[in-house]
Amino acid sequence: MVEHLANTEINSQRIAAVENCFGASGQPLAMPGRVLLGEGILTKECRKKAKPRIFFLFNDLLVYGSIVINKRKYSSQHIIPLDEVTLENLPDTLQTKNRWMIKTSKKSFVVSAASLTERKEWINHLEECIRLLLSKTGQQPPTEHAAPWIPDKATDICMRCTHTKFSTLTRRHHCRKCGFVVCGECSRQRFLMPRLSPKPLRVCNLCYKQLVAEKKKSEEHCGQGKPADSPVGGYDPSSGDDSDRSDEDKLDYWPTDTDFYTSDVAWSSFHS
Repeated sequence: MVEHLANTEINSQRIAAVENCFGASGQPLAMPGRVLLGEGILTKECRKKAKPRIFFLFNDLLVYGSIVINKRKYSSQHIIPLDEVTLENLPDTLQTKNRWMIKTSKKSFVVSAASLTERKEWINHLEECIRLLLSKTGQQPPTEHAAPWIPDKATDICMRCTHTKFSTLTRRHHCRKCGFVVCGECSRQRFLMPRLSPKPLRVCNLCYKQLVAEKKKSEEHCGQGKPADSPVGGYDPSSGDDSDRSDEDKLDYWPTDTDFYTSDVAWSSFHS
């Protein structure tokens, strides 16, 4: 890797430039020993449609965000510790090639590169960073990860009951346990999954039953011997709670003359 860049002026300048692009809405990224190894645009498969996202690879973090003005203004910063990441190669589809999945305990998502060479370069650098980081900390690779959300466009009907057809009035929802696209009737329950959120999350009816059974079994195994109750009751669609929105549904407000990034051109560069 490029340990020789740690604590150098050029590395500090590169990290400062990233911080400046995210502005006050982003978290500070500079710290002793942290190195910015590479950056580039990857296509992230989102709930509604695939979108270009800027990605920055550090020796201990993966940072990504939305592109407002390329190389000048980014928003919606996400920071993922690399010791929580595992990767999964994915086959090409008719619409998308050069795909892989980035998996963590809190969020998993699919990205794709502009070329096979670029994909291999990203995966090789990611895997090497993860390997070195785990060897330094003595940690084991994570074994659990959040289910990726299946894109809305993947189905026109509920993936649980298989008869409810989605429309303008019949909304799509996502189960936080399996990632399936489900209707409101098939996802009326919520369950507390601490590794994902401190608040109870929407789950489909099948996953809810499985989670309650697992909780009950765990309590009995621990000698508590009492039935497991759901942390919350049925979900009330009239409550106005729109927590089913993905990160891509949450709007950032900019001046009307802002030059939003729309180009399909992708690029990646890794420092040495």
